[in-house]
Amino acid sequence: MLLANLWRRNLNHVKVILTIACLALFLSGCRSTPQSLIIGKWEVETGLKVTAEFARDGTATLTMFGQTLHGTYKLNAENELEWNFNGRTTKNRVTVGATELEVTNAENQTIKYKRK
Repeated sequence: MLLANLWRRNLNHVKVILTIACLALFLSGCRSTPQSLIIGKWEVETGLKVTAEFARDGTATLTMFGQTLHGTYKLNAENELEWNFNGRTTKNRVTVGATELEVTNAENQTIKYKRK
């Protein structure tokens, strides 16, 4: 009887420890990365009629003044965005958050987008 009680008590402790460990692993995997944050549709803050949409599969759509371009993008670890539209590749620095995206070109000009 004593042995059975000890076994049950230890088993409960093991269950609690395993539950905490699984929860910690799950939460550490939920951290937002720039790659996951950029996914979605963005619209330029100013009066310009420009939208950019980034898909999880690496495709992108850029709409400017009623003209739509389809291409691809890559976002590397240094927060450099590489776009490719119509065979032309450009690289920009980006800062991406949950609701804001800033794209800065080589001439240090920044365009600010809001999540749409």
